Amino acid sequence: MSSRPISTTALRIHQLVGLTPGPRLIVLGAVHGNETCGTKAIRRILEELDQGNLVIKRGTLTLVPVTNPLAFQLARRQGDRNLNRNLRVTPAPLDYEDQVANLLCPLLQAHDVLLDLHSFHTPGQPFVMLGPENNIGDLEPFGRANEELRLVRHLGPVRVVEGWMETYARGVERRRLQGRAATPGLLDAQYGVGTSEYIRAHGGYGVTLECGQHDDQAAPDVAYHAIRQAIALLNLADVALEKPNESFEVLRLCDVIDREHEDDEFTRPWSSFDHVGAGDVIGKRADGRAVIAPSDGFVVFPNPSALVGNEWFYFAQRSGRNASVA
Repeated sequence: MSSRPISTTALRIHQLVGLTPGPRLIVLGAVHGNETCGTKAIRRILEELDQGNLVIKRGTLTLVPVTNPLAFQLARRQGDRNLNRNLRVTPAPLDYEDQVANLLCPLLQAHDVLLDLHSFHTPGQPFVMLGPENNIGDLEPFGRANEELRLVRHLGPVRVVEGWMETYARGVERRRLQGRAATPGLLDAQYGVGTSEYIRAHGGYGVTLECGQHDDQAAPDVAYHAIRQAIALLNLADVALEKPNESFEVLRLCDVIDREHEDDEFTRPWSSFDHVGAGDVIGKRADGRAVIAPSDGFVVFPNPSALVGNEWFYFAQRSGRNASVA
């Protein structure tokens, strides 16, 4: 990573506004400070803009290379808390991430489309977190699913994961029923709201692109390609739009399992999307209880270092949603 100084008292925001009206795209890097592939890709795009190799002609392109400066400076996931949870404007901010959110939320509201670039703990192929289908429900009402799916088809990865908010709400309900202590906020279903959920709730659409493992040297290239294709799809610049992917693996998150004790351990070093069969033992609790796969499915976001009371891993199954149609 570049040795450029990072201010923790301000957000560095780069914005280009075309003389011709068009969609407003915002691209975020380092919402989590140890996920730097987006930062590297955005800096590459900025160099192309500075050199005149990329010219914005229509709409608005906003680039935020480091969205959480304190976490980035500390080279860890968060400063005081996870910025990508409970994302909202706070009149009386209590921590660093509240202060960032008070700038980030209005910025998201001022855009139509979001591309949020992330990476993950364990080895695995890139994937996209997709929002819900169009609905008028209470949890995550949405009306731009077709546009969001069209974006997903052009970003590059062919693995798609949906069901985030429903699964998060299910975890909240379990914590309440069990009366277990949890990290503050984990008993509130809205604590699952991150950048993508926020922009959807305010009239836009957007996705989280998980570009690969944190240290995967290919992850910045995945992020860079996705930025270029989002720019092309929205016709912000004269960039060639590649043909969309036609075949996808779509998985649906079904459940979230918390780490209850510091001695809870996985039975092996799981990677995201490792397949498990019904009855397979995924982990062992400190008291010897087995954590068993309820059906055939996949281990997602395993975090062997999860804090007690936080998400240990997610469980997913194959989805019937067709990502090949937009």
